[in-house]
Amino acid sequence: MLSNITVFDFETTGLDPVNERVIEMAAIRVVNGEITTGFHTLVKPGRELTPKITEITGITDEMLTDAMDESLAFRIFRNIMGDSLLVAHNAAFDLQFLHHTLQRLAGKSFSNPFIDTLTISRERHTYPHKLTDMCAKYGIVLDGAHRALNDVIGCWELLKAMHAAEPVDVFLNRLGYLSKYGPPDWVPEHATIFGTQNKYETREVV
Repeated sequence: MLSNITVFDFETTGLDPVNERVIEMAAIRVVNGEITTGFHTLVKPGRELTPKITEITGITDEMLTDAMDESLAFRIFRNIMGDSLLVAHNAAFDLQFLHHTLQRLAGKSFSNPFIDTLTISRERHTYPHKLTDMCAKYGIVLDGAHRALNDVIGCWELLKAMHAAEPVDVFLNRLGYLSKYGPPDWVPEHATIFGTQNKYETREVV
């Protein structure tokens, strides 16, 4: 199941995958449980960052001055991922950016299978489900969250821990979304989507 995967993460200028741009990407290719390839780069967005994005990511306009061109960055990423199983935390977000960027740059998308560790988190655990929270639940040290490379390593460790606890095979190509917000605007054709809601720990009323 996890013998040929690419764990990846994008940091972006905003939430809209059509109009916003990727400013940082990271990916690791895992074959038979071993990391065989890693890729990490800042990406020129062609626009200035908002103070909020800099606050969240720690990335500044100055850091992006000598960043990699978007077209080259995505060509490299496309070569790394090949036909592997894609893995991300909150995959609906990253898969949308991947799709719309490939469409804009190359006029095509992707057909890779995928697993979303956030969907697994919501099914198996109580709120909160951020990558930092989930790593903490499994005793995984995650340094520097919201930087792409750190998030990728954390997501890989989280996937391994989840799979060891109970096989994640049933989550292949499944995307859960919070019902109160509605489904994503775009999902892969092979995705099965379903509404869900956060589970909360019950508290005793004193």
